[in-house]
Amino acid sequence: QVQLVQSGGGLVQAGDSLGLACASSGDTFNSYSMGWFRRAPGKERELVSAISWNGRSLYYADSVKGRFTTSRDNAKNMVYLQMNMLKPEDTAVYYCAATRSEFALGSRQYPYWGQGTQVTVSS
Repeated sequence: QVQLVQSGGGLVQAGDSLGLACASSGDTFNSYSMGWFRRAPGKERELVSAISWNGRSLYYADSVKGRFTTSRDNAKNMVYLQMNMLKPEDTAVYYCAATRSEFALGSRQYPYWGQGTQVTVSS
């Protein structure tokens, strides 16, 4: 098992940048692929980005391609989401999640979740 603790987030203006971090503890971090999800008010949770255990496989939702970057540092047991050119529609609670699956795009494949962090983008 892993425990995930998120940091970052907050209130920014449209066009600004913001970074999220997710620290893992417990089981061997490089045994897990990681995902970043978000849930906007009134909407279902959606996958924003995913990264394989070694960082070689990446996925981005179309809505964030070219603006968001996911990375990981296995030596530090950390995964990051750098968000640039933020838009009001990026406003949501963001979650990091971990899975032992090789590379997962479905939320049900992720058994371990961070506590969530609010990102609010004002226009």
